[in-house]
Amino acid sequence: MKAKLIFTSLFVLLLISVSCSKKEQETVAKKQRPNILFIMSDDHAYQAISAYSDKLIKTPNIDRIADEGMLFTNACVTNSICAPSRATILTGKHTHINGKVDNHMPFDTTQVTFPQIFQKHGYQTAMFGKLHFGNNPKGVDEFMILPGQGNYINPKFITKNGDTIINGYVTDIITDLTLNWLKKKRDPKKPFLMMYLHKASHRPWWPSPEKFAEFTKKQFPLPETLFDDYSNRGTAAKTAEMNLLTDRMYSHDSKIRPETLTEMGNVEPYIEEFKGGFYGPYNRANDEQKALYNPILDSINNFFKVNWGKMNREEKMKWKYQRYMQDYLGTISSVDDNVGRVLNYLDESGLAENTIVVYTSDQGFYLGEHGWFDKRFIYDESFKTPLLIRWPNQIKPGTTNEEMVQNLDFAQTFLEAAQIEAPEDMQGESLIPLLTGNAESWNRDAVYYHYYEYPSVHMVKRHYGIVTKEYKLVHFYYDVDEWELYDRKNDSLEMNNVYNDPAYAEVVSNLKDKLVQLRVKYKDSKELDQKYIDIYNSKK
Repeated sequence: MKAKLIFTSLFVLLLISVSCSKKEQETVAKKQRPNILFIMSDDHAYQAISAYSDKLIKTPNIDRIADEGMLFTNACVTNSICAPSRATILTGKHTHINGKVDNHMPFDTTQVTFPQIFQKHGYQTAMFGKLHFGNNPKGVDEFMILPGQGNYINPKFITKNGDTIINGYVTDIITDLTLNWLKKKRDPKKPFLMMYLHKASHRPWWPSPEKFAEFTKKQFPLPETLFDDYSNRGTAAKTAEMNLLTDRMYSHDSKIRPETLTEMGNVEPYIEEFKGGFYGPYNRANDEQKALYNPILDSINNFFKVNWGKMNREEKMKWKYQRYMQDYLGTISSVDDNVGRVLNYLDESGLAENTIVVYTSDQGFYLGEHGWFDKRFIYDESFKTPLLIRWPNQIKPGTTNEEMVQNLDFAQTFLEAAQIEAPEDMQGESLIPLLTGNAESWNRDAVYYHYYEYPSVHMVKRHYGIVTKEYKLVHFYYDVDEWELYDRKNDSLEMNNVYNDPAYAEVVSNLKDKLVQLRVKYKDSKELDQKYIDIYNSKK
């Protein structure tokens, strides 16, 4: 009896020990949950990151993330336009599910966003910068966000306590807010999710005064397709209004003052003045700030007055391209400098070892390719987006990944990294297998894309498509019924639609079948296509 009592006591103690051990393990696991720093810029083309290509600019700080982590060469978006991309990132769902199919349709506020889930599971959450829709981001403990597109100079911010204006340059200010929270406001006992969201490099491209002075002295190589005539392409490419020289490149994008245009009289091609135009951004500057901009603005305007009328069409296009790159890349350079400030703080504070750092953009952007600026198309420059991820002790430094991944995947990736179960209705795939060297368990071979905002600014027709590493099949379905197929391996510039080439008949057939399957998988349909067309028509 005594022996039995001793045995029972030992067994109970063992159970208690195991129970305690399990609780301790769970506590340790929770303590080891990584922090997540999600850095997103606006309209940052992958071509403007030197980890992808150093033809245009050096971005040593953003490159650090790739050098110390993983660079994705086939990362892409589901819908290449600002607010829909952000809605997809937050919800892990295609835009036809979350409601934000374009910049005008309302977001379905019943949707659960991944910051809400992080907040519920003990993470501190913060957001500073550009959200682009909604004034009260869900699941965020502290935020200061730009209203709408925001401003580069002396920007206004929306906060829980009302609006405020902060003097300075927006990229520096967003970084100051982020660093201040990391240094002074976070609870060091809790893991954090920080969304550090830049306005740059969205138009109108106003660099900081020092970058303006630096980059206006630079000249950049011309894109191979700058003078594309869109032969061998369909109606959509031929009718889009994104040409650098002729379409909606307002005077403030080239830094031409309205009075300069008035003084010159007949300027060809006509340069449309956007509402607010040049003086929208410029008049946000105080006298001291204007004094820094004025000498360079004077130089640009004087050159324009003297030379524009003497240039032929090709020379005008080249000048416009250089002005575009000087301003666009000037804003990027500030982003890179400021990313470096944050990365340095993570290193100095010891946070780097347990922090996942992600750098991406809400979509790609045309930097003169095909003669274009802006985004929207499924063609590579707008469809592909930069994606660089650093996770010490998990991602092998200096790794490149070519798999087809999307912004649809971010939410589930972050949740799995944080040991949080993702909702079943999310539509992406966690990238954790790719990040941790288990690529054999990754089985996606194609992604789905759908763009809706037409007729509208830039006049890019509605279309959906399927993209694999080898091919891209696209259906333009509203006011035209046209298909395009591009051989991504043999025609990387996407200059030749081979949809009707008999040599690709089997490829077309197979991709159409897969496209139908993807439409079903992601719950998209002709009925939904028509629904959004009808909603648009009812609002005209």
